[in-house]
Amino acid sequence: MSGESKTCLIPDELKAQFRKFKLGKNIENVAMLIKIDKDKLEVEVEDILEQVSIEELADELPAATPRFIAYSYLYTHSDGRKSFPLVFIFFCPPGINPTLNMMYASTKQRLANALQIQKIFDVRDADELSEEWLKKKLAFFT
Repeated sequence: MSGESKTCLIPDELKAQFRKFKLGKNIENVAMLIKIDKDKLEVEVEDILEQVSIEELADELPAATPRFIAYSYLYTHSDGRKSFPLVFIFFCPPGINPTLNMMYASTKQRLANALQIQKIFDVRDADELSEEWLKKKLAFFT
């Protein structure tokens, strides 16, 4: 057994919802917002947003509460090819309750692993989320 904290449960139902999300017909600029239910100590889907730009997604984030985001993005390469990378964004605004911060931080990698997402990015300020920011992050993988 590893020494990592397992504070929050990642239910099989969430994994099943994510598989449907990932295999859905509309994979262009689709976001799954995921939160932790503090009372149940369980990860759950908060919302699924379709045809949402990264900037619009930033507007949907709560000001003082962390979120996990799975985002399928239409990426046009310099040679004109199109791909749909799936990214995992951990949004954790500054100044939040330390207990809540630890709850999300200790769940981040386990959740990304459970969803099998390799491209993981952290954001502290929703204003950082822009198409330019995302393209810079994805450039590392192309």
